[in-house]
Amino acid sequence: MERFAFKMKLKPGFAKEYKKRHDEIWPELKKLISEAGIYDYSIFLDEETDTLFAVQKVSGEGSSQDLGKTEIVKKWWSYMSDIMDANPDKSPVSVPLKEVFYMD
Repeated sequence: MERFAFKMKLKPGFAKEYKKRHDEIWPELKKLISEAGIYDYSIFLDEETDTLFAVQKVSGEGSSQDLGKTEIVKKWWSYMSDIMDANPDKSPVSVPLKEVFYMD
């Protein structure tokens, strides 16, 4: 098991919409994430900076960041790109975070 953390940037004023879209996450996307061995996946919002912090555990190879070749993830990226900072391919701008402390 490995843990991955990364940050993303939400556009100002879209916190409620971001939460709504994730509360209604598509079942096929949730299934893909689970089948990839990703679990205990949380996203936190710093409301002062609109920065999103994601943490996930992975029992397989890679992380959710490696699922971008699938059509459902590309569709999700497109769906989310209007409320987040996004790359030209509509993937969210994502910055890996270095772990500096962990307590089990």
